[in-house]
Amino acid sequence: MADLSFDGQTVVVTGAGGGLGKAYALFFASRGANVVVNDLGGSFKGEGQSSKAADVVVDEIRAAGGKAVANYDSVEDGENIIETAIKEFGRIDVLLNNAGILRDVSFKNMSDADWDLVIKVHVKGAYKCARAAWPHFRKQKYGRVINTASAAGLFGSFGQCNYSAAKLSQVGFTETLAKEGYKYNIICNVIAPIAASRMTQTVMPPDILENLKPDWVVPLVAVLVHPSNKHETGSIFEVGGGHITKLRWERAKGALLKTGPSLTPGAVLKKWDQVNDFSEPSYPSGVADFMSLLEEAQKLGDNEPGEQLDFTGKVALITGAGGGLGRSYALLFAKYGAFVVVNDLVNPGDVVQEIQKLGGKAVGNKASAEDGDAVVKAAIDAYGRIDVIVNNAGILRDKAFANMEDKMWDQVIAVHLRGTYKVTKAAWPYMLKQKYGRIVNTTSTSGIYGNFGQANYAAAKLGILGFSRALAREGAKYNINVNTIAPNAGTNMTRSIMPEEMVQAFKPEQVAPMVVALCSDKVPKPPTGLLFEVGSGWHARTRWQRSGGHGFPVDVKLTPEAVVKAWSDIINFDDGREDHPEDSQDALKSIMNNMQNKSGGGPGGAEPNPEVLKNIKRAKGMSSDGSKFKYDDRDVILYNLSIGAKRTELPLVYENSDSFQALPTFGVVPYFGAEVPWNIDDILPNFNPMMLLHGEQYLEIRKYPLPTAATLVSYPKLVEVIDKGKSAIMVSGTTTKDAITGEDIFYNESSAFIRGSGGFGGSSKGTNRGAATAVHQPPERKPDAVVEEATTEEQAALYRLNGDRNPLHIDPEFSKAGGFKVPILHGLCFFGISGKHVYQTYGPFKNIKVRFAGTVLPGQKLRTEMWKEGNRIIFQTIVVETGKPCIAGAGAELMGDGKGAKL
Repeated sequence: MADLSFDGQTVVVTGAGGGLGKAYALFFASRGANVVVNDLGGSFKGEGQSSKAADVVVDEIRAAGGKAVANYDSVEDGENIIETAIKEFGRIDVLLNNAGILRDVSFKNMSDADWDLVIKVHVKGAYKCARAAWPHFRKQKYGRVINTASAAGLFGSFGQCNYSAAKLSQVGFTETLAKEGYKYNIICNVIAPIAASRMTQTVMPPDILENLKPDWVVPLVAVLVHPSNKHETGSIFEVGGGHITKLRWERAKGALLKTGPSLTPGAVLKKWDQVNDFSEPSYPSGVADFMSLLEEAQKLGDNEPGEQLDFTGKVALITGAGGGLGRSYALLFAKYGAFVVVNDLVNPGDVVQEIQKLGGKAVGNKASAEDGDAVVKAAIDAYGRIDVIVNNAGILRDKAFANMEDKMWDQVIAVHLRGTYKVTKAAWPYMLKQKYGRIVNTTSTSGIYGNFGQANYAAAKLGILGFSRALAREGAKYNINVNTIAPNAGTNMTRSIMPEEMVQAFKPEQVAPMVVALCSDKVPKPPTGLLFEVGSGWHARTRWQRSGGHGFPVDVKLTPEAVVKAWSDIINFDDGREDHPEDSQDALKSIMNNMQNKSGGGPGGAEPNPEVLKNIKRAKGMSSDGSKFKYDDRDVILYNLSIGAKRTELPLVYENSDSFQALPTFGVVPYFGAEVPWNIDDILPNFNPMMLLHGEQYLEIRKYPLPTAATLVSYPKLVEVIDKGKSAIMVSGTTTKDAITGEDIFYNESSAFIRGSGGFGGSSKGTNRGAATAVHQPPERKPDAVVEEATTEEQAALYRLNGDRNPLHIDPEFSKAGGFKVPILHGLCFFGISGKHVYQTYGPFKNIKVRFAGTVLPGQKLRTEMWKEGNRIIFQTIVVETGKPCIAGAGAELMGDGKGAKL
């Protein structure tokens, strides 16, 4: 395809004196654009000012024959930056909001200056530049905007509450601009780049920074801002290190409860599994249909009451509690025994009296949420402590972005985002000291999905979510839980944007039980860092979903044209590679995995070995005649015993039991000895069986219940051979069928890691095969279930009778030659034990995938830690004596909802 050109276009890049901004400026100039190189010339902390940084970049562009002009204004003066473009080049086509600073500090030590400066540069700066460019975009019916988020914003980052807030605000801001700009051909997207810069030097190790050049980010941005992109707008991308992926919101089906008196906090907690159930998710771009949900909720029978909550002795502070949602929260906390501080800028007294008349205890506080010290002081003066904060105060200043005034922006950011920060900051020392706190912050669907006329509100509200996620990480070890809700309710604030009948129907009392539940001590794990949409009796968790994306070879310069060719991979959420990242480490995972992705010349540029490559190609086309495996109940019992079945578990050890069964991982036994049609020596140079390690195992169970006696036939195929330079990975796939019916029973994929067999010039990156190649990262929370089981000294001797007679597992002299003091347990044995734990805890699974991460000695104890994510169980298995994992990156896809544990 022809190179993407930007001839005649004017591109404004903020923060372009170095790092990513400089890379943008140089690239767009090289593709024919006029470039405004903006840089204040300060430090990455936002200190100082100099024209030198921008001048150096402009000089470099001009020396190469390009067109550029420098601008030295702060992004707070965005109108001056855009005016430079208009004055010098007569137009503006592309705005890259890239300028940023860091002020990393733990929340307890954060100063208002640390907060204010980061918000000013990232949030106000992006607004000011976009607002100044917007009239020009609308007039010419063309514009392209890139705003900059980060992993810290998407997931929250310890010590970066200010930065996380600022960066996630950019997502809400961008989604709103995308909706408002679409009909004017103004395309707006947001990226979360991982790139080396002055800012990242303080938070990333040097060896990683070396591989994260800004040049990996530029091609994606070029594609998004090119005139040929007419529809990809309001989107979120992670990019860096040769890997690009897209994120979107995933919403649980949720729990719908009857509205009215039986909608209590206990009733909500009773349905918690449904609230967090992602087995039937949706991928919304806007608010749920709350009117239909309300109609359905009203048809339901009374809710099961669940556990009665008790807040006796606890002090709950509610901001904006003079009416609407805040009033509803205050009344409900008081009902459950809490001392309530009713904060409101206008009239807290009426609600205080209402609580007192009902027999509750409350005091009023008349102050702005921006004066957080005064708000929290009211709680300390009255009750001596503070246990619960519900940051609810808010205002609306809705206006189309083209008509938005700075005052409207500033007021909304101040009340919502800074007010939430100030109240929480004032309470934080007390919560740290008492090692207890419960905080619920308020975002909005306008922030999550963007909304016409609410660019200010969307930015503020999603900034609150970023703040909450970062704060949850800092508070976790102090028993301070921080969660965020997006409520739907009719209040005086929403009266300006909702019909009156909706205001009346969507009662705040339909939201309050969720808030009170989240502030209790009864929330199942994980109890913090979560986002919920709630209203009309409906309660649902919302989270990120990320596409598998596309990795480009890191030894080949990435171009926009290559990105265009891979676009369908980048944005594909339906190929089985999608995941649900929870933290900044998840953001780095795909990028770090791509560091070994080299071009077809082999890892490190190895010379191709034509004979080996030809043999691999031929072997992949070979078909097997099939290997028979006949078994009966005796073999089933032997297998079950070999992975720890007890004599009292009759369904596993007694053939006459009504529910006699083979454990699902029995599927690895029939295929094990199947004859392969290829010669391993032909496809792996220098092959030595002593250098082979079992890397990964994937098993699909294609028929339930498993037959307890049958004749099966297994058909192995070579899936691929991956060249890792000094080593190779051989992946074989085996389909096992019923010999009589021809019906599929099992499918296995086994990955073998062979040291010393690489360097033949093959591909260094494996293909994506959905669940068989998925990498499962445990969530950053305590496991939902844990099962411990000690192996026996005789376990390996017993397991080898299933067919794996490798002397490594029984002969001490042989194991010593392999580097082990004693014979080790078969990997497929502790795979079976782990699979048994999943099966017994959550029920039947469709497939299971594990990565073998360490060895197990017979007699050691295993601990399987499990996390339920929708219908997928993520798990790892730890050797208790060493604390090291023997199985990692593991996952199983359930047949059902995971509630029907077996045995």
